[in-house]
Amino acid sequence: MKNLLVLCGGQSPEHEISIRSARNILKALNYSKYNVTIIGISKSGSWRLISLEDMGERIESQGEIVTILPGGTDCFYSGENSLGKFDVIFPILHGPNGEDGTVQGLFRLLKIPFVGPDVLGSAVSMDKDMTKRLLRDSGIKVADWILISKGEKLPLYNDVQNRLGDVVFVKPANMGSSVGVHRVSGIEEWELAVLDALKYDRKVLVERSVAGRELECAVLGNDSPKASGVGEVRSGNFYSFDEKYDASSGAEIDIPAKIDERYLPDLKQTAILAYKSLDCKGMSRVDMFLTLEGEIFVNEVNTIPGFTSISMYPKLWEEAGLSYPDLLDELIELAMQSAHINS
Repeated sequence: MKNLLVLCGGQSPEHEISIRSARNILKALNYSKYNVTIIGISKSGSWRLISLEDMGERIESQGEIVTILPGGTDCFYSGENSLGKFDVIFPILHGPNGEDGTVQGLFRLLKIPFVGPDVLGSAVSMDKDMTKRLLRDSGIKVADWILISKGEKLPLYNDVQNRLGDVVFVKPANMGSSVGVHRVSGIEEWELAVLDALKYDRKVLVERSVAGRELECAVLGNDSPKASGVGEVRSGNFYSFDEKYDASSGAEIDIPAKIDERYLPDLKQTAILAYKSLDCKGMSRVDMFLTLEGEIFVNEVNTIPGFTSISMYPKLWEEAGLSYPDLLDELIELAMQSAHINS
């Protein structure tokens, strides 16, 4: 049996979503294959040893404090007691300090295999500005954008409108789950949208709106990744935080997407090319737009996609014939393989 550490919570605005994802993973794991330890990271940054029953909606003061001592075989301690040697870590941490390469760098220092992309792939996929630059240089279409940094003079809305069109999306460069994202269609919304996005990051993207169907594709693998089928999100103005994680929201999801099948090979090929261009490993979900003219634009790449009961990534693989427990087994095996290659 493998000793598996599941890490959840975190200090990002997606703390609660991380816990929902972790709870679903823990319920689906095959416990005949794994000895499972759960560590939750509180919003204040403390690491705590918890059980599934203790998780709640947030990690606060429940469980004993965990300390980390790099350099040995046993790196994690609760008090003076070692938690033992872990064969692999499954980080289900969404957003900053979890999906951006920071915690992945820690795992590399500890020399413990982990699920998902490595430091570089995590970092460049999290930063939407860097994502767009790398995808564009790989020949993949992305929506035109401008970058605003904290402290810079705010561009005039008329100038933005002339370059990017009447409708734009304002979003923090390093954030997920539509946190801090605004659809702007008039000058009265402009300044407030940028100021709100700057609460979450020092860089803000302003993107041209792409008129197209909102599609998502799950990618799985290391050097020879494979793509699932394609799902479609049908919502109002954009797929908001609440719509992503509230089963009672107005957003509708089609798996598989009801699209002309002639587009499917190109969508899957684009998803794999984006995955490789950003140096992803293990898993990622690639979000794309398909226009009426048949053009494909990559919107973003999520290196630790949601694993909640309504999340697209596991549902796409389930539709492709890979059950939730088998998907988790494959992700853990890919982590072990990648660690062997990098050692």
